[in-house]
Amino acid sequence: MNSITNPASKAGISQLGKLIASLALPLALGSIAGFFTSSSVNSWYLTLNQPSFNPPSWVFGPVWTALYLLMGYSFFLIWTLKPSRQRRKAIVLYLVQLTFNFVWSIIFFHYKSIGIALADIIVLWILILLTINAFYKLKTTAAFINIPYLLWVTFAAVLNLAYWLLN
Repeated sequence: MNSITNPASKAGISQLGKLIASLALPLALGSIAGFFTSSSVNSWYLTLNQPSFNPPSWVFGPVWTALYLLMGYSFFLIWTLKPSRQRRKAIVLYLVQLTFNFVWSIIFFHYKSIGIALADIIVLWILILLTINAFYKLKTTAAFINIPYLLWVTFAAVLNLAYWLLN
């Protein structure tokens, strides 16, 4: 088929391509962040005074993987909508919050800066709320899919605060 008869080529990336890219982006960033995390988890991190409610280390990988998949799918739901100013704003907010999510691991584990990581996660939490609000205006399902992410980051922020206070 040529581009004249193939509607997918006229529209740019196919729906399947958008879905794959939407899921792959947060998973890839999570994997890269995991690289920065792994070197400190079995060394520096173990020397910290840990809060009593700190989950076992093995919990974080599966939880984040599930959250990244949910985030990616919610982004896909927005990305496949008709282009508009609101959609563009929602996409920018999503990408900015994803950047703050990615940077948190590097700040906390690679640079071992608990206080700056706390500031980052507070900004991240606000950006997630703004993203959920922007998604809600476009597609409620995309917004609601991010509620577990917001709840987990709320827990992670409290955990980060506890590490900061204890160390």
